[in-house]
Amino acid sequence: MTAPPTLAARLAARLPDRLVAAAARAVYPRFEPELARIGDLLPPGCVTAVDVGGWYGPWTQRLSGRVRRVVTVEPVPYLARLLADTTPPNVRVIQAAAADRPGTARLWLPADDGGQRGVSSLVRRDIHGRAVPVRCVALDDLGLKEVGFVKIDVDGSELAVLRGATALLARDRPSLFVELETRIQPVSPVVTYLRLLGYEGWVLPADRWVPLSSFPLETHQEGTAHVVNEGLLRRVLPFRHRPRYVNSVLFLPDGRRPGGHRVRDDGLHVLGFHTRR
Repeated sequence: MTAPPTLAARLAARLPDRLVAAAARAVYPRFEPELARIGDLLPPGCVTAVDVGGWYGPWTQRLSGRVRRVVTVEPVPYLARLLADTTPPNVRVIQAAAADRPGTARLWLPADDGGQRGVSSLVRRDIHGRAVPVRCVALDDLGLKEVGFVKIDVDGSELAVLRGATALLARDRPSLFVELETRIQPVSPVVTYLRLLGYEGWVLPADRWVPLSSFPLETHQEGTAHVVNEGLLRRVLPFRHRPRYVNSVLFLPDGRRPGGHRVRDDGLHVLGFHTRR
């Protein structure tokens, strides 16, 4: 059964694209507080960051102010064009889907969605009703240099993206920020693959990073799955308190650890409890 469009998606369809993009970038740290902790994610002296699945560009925009260059890979044509027109000069936008090999594939979207909901994927799910052909690229084939950080939000094809970046991971050892959701795909293949490459996961369920090995991600997501259906707009309202749905993992190589600063005012309202400041 196809889920109805969220309130945010319905509003986005009625507003100018540039206004929607600006609004999404402004509120996104409330939805994903890790974005406000970007200093914990980037290694010292990070030169190049890669944003796989750029959507309206909240990560691209924030990264562009912290590193020398950003490469954003976005398969939805109109989103890629919007990013190219609205992001700073140090951002290179590639209209393609990241995969394990070059070629073409079908990108699946909901029947009534042009990409606004951010749920397009190479892996078809029950929410998808139509497909558009897209070019596929492997990160290893893009000639990227001095990569310190890679963010991956691809709704189900994470392992293919990582396999297409194996040489890059072995050479540059970047930090990885990967969205993983058990309702879409099992998370263990990604965790196992990265562990073989010397990476360990960290999550931010509250205001401290904890090892993924000690956090029951699958159980947590099952217990908070109802939050996902509320959509972006309702989840960022400051006067509504709900449990946080953790769906992103920071993977660091070679025993590295994330920073230890508190979240403070950039995401606590989406948690189900408060912490002392």
